[in-house]
Amino acid sequence: MNSSWMKKAGQGLLAVALASSLSVQANDTPGEGVTVIPVKSSIAEVTFQTLLISRALTDLGFNVEKIRELEYPAAHVAIANGDGTFIADHWYPMHTDFYEKAGGGDKLFRSNVYSGGALSGYLIDKKTADEYSITNIAQLKDPEIAKLFDTNGNGKADLTGCPKGWGCEQIIEHHMDAYGLRDTVDHNQGPHSALMASTIARFNKGEPVLYYSWVPYWVSAVMKPSKDVVWMEVPFSSLPGEGGNEVNTKLPDGSNYGFRVNTQRIVANKTFTDNNPAAKALFQAMNISGEHISAQNLAMRNGQDTDEDIARHTDQWIEANQDIYNSWLKTARAAAK
Repeated sequence: MNSSWMKKAGQGLLAVALASSLSVQANDTPGEGVTVIPVKSSIAEVTFQTLLISRALTDLGFNVEKIRELEYPAAHVAIANGDGTFIADHWYPMHTDFYEKAGGGDKLFRSNVYSGGALSGYLIDKKTADEYSITNIAQLKDPEIAKLFDTNGNGKADLTGCPKGWGCEQIIEHHMDAYGLRDTVDHNQGPHSALMASTIARFNKGEPVLYYSWVPYWVSAVMKPSKDVVWMEVPFSSLPGEGGNEVNTKLPDGSNYGFRVNTQRIVANKTFTDNNPAAKALFQAMNISGEHISAQNLAMRNGQDTDEDIARHTDQWIEANQDIYNSWLKTARAAAK
């Protein structure tokens, strides 16, 4: 599969309708009478994968309410307490602490991989990296190097970082101390879309940029790693929490960007999944490529970012991947027998 599904808008509607016009049997809607409350964080780019799950649950007969917005720590607690039903983008292992503090496996269900490995870390523009031979974040301890990325005149590098409540901010804050960056680097936190817009604007003007990001994500389509920007390595592996200094964050090629590769999982209320085997089987079966998510996210960045746009993107993905989508529903319905 590649990201060409985003170009298939409006194609195959009649064929899909005809293929889907099967007689409805009782087992087709095992969720009938059950209400579902989707939960997501403030990042708009996770709406698509949340809606995809909501659509599948609706086709199984569940009454799916409007998505409620909570940041990750509160979202895990709400789901554990039954005030929400599922979240589509639990980052594993980054959000393990949120999961365990909310009750872990006693109160929560965590699915197989919903979306594959996400690589994250620190990047700078390639022009500055090449000119000053910058390859490692520890080089920012040098005030002269750090000053290259100063955007407000205080002499310290400005790192476009991670908003509070996402999990990645805890790792960045830990790195600030572990790598001795407090005196020369400011970790800028706030609305992610606004911070990245400012970062991209500086990049487009040819100015140095320093930011945290991950792939796959639309930012990498605007500032392309290896071509426009480069990853910075860390001097050694170090993560927050007990045993964090024993965790190896090196990649198979030997590179070390300071973060473990993550996968996105669906986390749901355990009582809900125990009582609704169709939903549990659906959550275990669903899988979408990071490339597809990135393509949808880029469409949002390019102006297709309204609720109606994202709903249309969800329709388009289903139309372009109807056999895969139908297989998820078939698996879920079989589990309800």
